[in-house]
Order: sequence, then structure tokens, then C-alpha cells
Amino acid sequence: MPEPGPSPLQSSLPAAATRFGGQVLGRPAPATEPAAAAAVTPSRPDAGWTPPGPTGLGTAALSLARRAQAPEPPVPSASEAPVGRPIPGLYFHPVAEPDPVRVDEVSRRIKAWALDEVQLYPEDWEGEFDGFSVGRYMVACHPDAPTVEHLMLATRLMVAENAVDDCYCEDHGGSPVGLGGRLLLAHTALDPLYTTKEYQPLWAESLHADAPRRAYRSAMEYFVDQVTPSQADRYRHDMARLHMGYLAEAAWAETDHMPEVWEYLAMRQFNNFRPCPTITDSVGGYELPADLHAQPAMQRVLALAGNATTIVNDLYSYTKELASPGKHLNLPVVIAEREGVSDKEGYLKAVEVHNDLMRAFEAAAAELAAACPVPTLLRFLRGVAVWVDGNHYWHQTNTYRYSLPDFW
Repeated sequence: MPEPGPSPLQSSLPAAATRFGGQVLGRPAPATEPAAAAAVTPSRPDAGWTPPGPTGLGTAALSLARRAQAPEPPVPSASEAPVGRPIPGLYFHPVAEPDPVRVDEVSRRIKAWALDEVQLYPEDWEGEFDGFSVGRYMVACHPDAPTVEHLMLATRLMVAENAVDDCYCEDHGGSPVGLGGRLLLAHTALDPLYTTKEYQPLWAESLHADAPRRAYRSAMEYFVDQVTPSQADRYRHDMARLHMGYLAEAAWAETDHMPEVWEYLAMRQFNNFRPCPTITDSVGGYELPADLHAQPAMQRVLALAGNATTIVNDLYSYTKELASPGKHLNLPVVIAEREGVSDKEGYLKAVEVHNDLMRAFEAAAAELAAACPVPTLLRFLRGVAVWVDGNHYWHQTNTYRYSLPDFW
């Protein structure tokens, strides 16, 4: 497939988008969730339940309710990754197995980048790197990527983000103590320092000082080379959000603070997957214009997508985190402690919170599509929805990393 040309920058919106900005986003938000969310709200929806799709001119192509009836999850062959067990009661959409040729090529390229270009991990971490299955993850989340190199843009950034999380915050030497200073210096690999001639070389040298900064610097160089300036700045903004979330969680760890459930969810709106779906157009080889991306309705869609996918991580990684040293905050733990319920009840309520977030995401996306049927916006919303589904697929099938608690 030929490489696409650069995405044209747009200085003005189509007429429909202009009307959308003035008529829809300019009015106060409704006091309740959109009717699309309220119309069908089963207490424990299963994987076959689908919300109503968008209506109105141009929205048929969005198809957030991708099917009249969800198919059974595909049965992989012996050579494919294990299916894994989905969380009972969790609302999700099954996806097709990702293209194995692309998975193999992305896996080969990302390992070569990690080892040869950025010296990301020592030899004894190789099993963990392979077990992460990042190639399968990214191909599942971006099936419309025109080339493998477009997939690599997302894959390098994903691996770099996880290096920062592991080495600065979590399992491989991370600590809340001094995290702010480490994150700020790492962030300059994404958002470069502009300083005097005397000090610029010292900063540039610092970008090679540790694996997370080497990974951030290299991944961002590749990204900036292929996307528009507004797409690159959008990503920097969402990474600043992520780093702020890391710092909030670290502050709670230092003060031994157990957040209220709503406080935890506020932290998770920042410490979440949002930087990944926000670049879905970059990986797809096109651009959602900056003024459409910045609209409050689109920001709400992206926030809800990030929130739902991050609670998926809380749920699938629950047993892994319980087995790790120290106390890990996740939604089931916070609910159990703050609401005085059992571990099982806390976990099952967290499933319901996820389902509510998913329904809110799909309703918000459908409302936005109906109000602003601009083709680029519709394609972007489809891409975000596919990313949400691919993220669940990876968590469900990654039996190397995750197993479910014995609550059913």
C-alpha cells in the first residue's frame, strides 16, 4: 500500500462544523446523560449488548453499534495468541484477530528499536518485553493504519510510555520520591527545552542519560517527522496530562492517602490511556483539524474513552497488582476500602463503573457524530472506538500478564 501524502492543514472548518460549534457546543450541557445512553441501561450488560447508533445525515458510516448482534469472539488457531477469558459482565465489543503478518513485522521492528536504537532494557528483561505483546496490541488498535511504519509511530510511543511508568513509577526501580523531577526532565524529550547556548548541550546530553529519556526522545523524533505540528502538540499536551496523573498518585503514596472513589476517578482521567487514542488520526495517515479536536464535545469523547479503557486495565491487572510489592491503587481496591464492601463486591462494582463509562462514551460519540457529520471527524470517532475495542482485546488475550480473580 503506498504511503499517504501529508495531511493538509485546514485553517477553517466546513460549514457543518461551524454550525456545530455555534449551535451545539455553545449551549449548556444537559443535566442528564444523552437519551441514547438512558434508553438502554441493563444492570449487567453482557458482551452481546450494543447501544443504539447515531442518527442523522452522514452518521451511518460511524456505526458505533457496529453490528445488529455481536458475533461470538473468534476462536484462534493453535498458532495464534490464546483467547483468554473476558471478565464476566463486562461490556465490550469482540474484535477480529489482528493481521498476523503485521503483528510479526511490528514485533520484529519494535524489538530492534528497543535493543539497538535506545538500549531500552537489559537482557534479563527480554521475557517481559516479549510477553507485553505490543505488536499484537497496536495492530489490534489501529487496523486502518496504511503502512507498518504508521503502526510503528504508535508502537514506539507506547513502549516509551511504559518504560517511563515502569522505571520511574512502578516495578523496575520506580518510586514516588523525586518523581516530579524525573518526569519533568523526561518530558523535555517530548517538549524540547529552549535555553542559552551555554546550557543547551548539557540538556541535549541528558536525553541519553537513562532508558526512559532515550525512548521518549527517539519515539518523539520519529513521530514529529511524520505528523503535522498540531498533531505533535496535541500529543505533548496529553502526555503532560498523563504525567500530572502520575504525580497525583505518587503524592497519595507518599502521604499514605486512600482517595475517595471520585478522587481516584479524577486521577485516572489524567493517569490513563488518553495519549494513545488521541493519535488515531496520525496512525491512520490523516489529520483531524485542530479546531475540531479542541471542541469540548470531542474532548469529552476522548476523556470518556480514556477513562473506560483505563478501568479495563484496573480490572484485568487486579491480581497482578495484588501480587506485587507494596499497595497498588486500583478502582476495585478503592471502592472496597472507601465504601466498606468486600473485595469481590468492590471488583464487581468497578465492572459496573466501567460499563457506565463505556455507555457514556458511545452515547457522547454518537451525539457528536449526529451534530457534526464531517467526514474526517466521523473517521476519527470510528478510530477511537476501534482503539477502545482493541485495548480490551489485548488485555483479555494477554494471559502472560493477566489473570482474573476467583469471584465468579
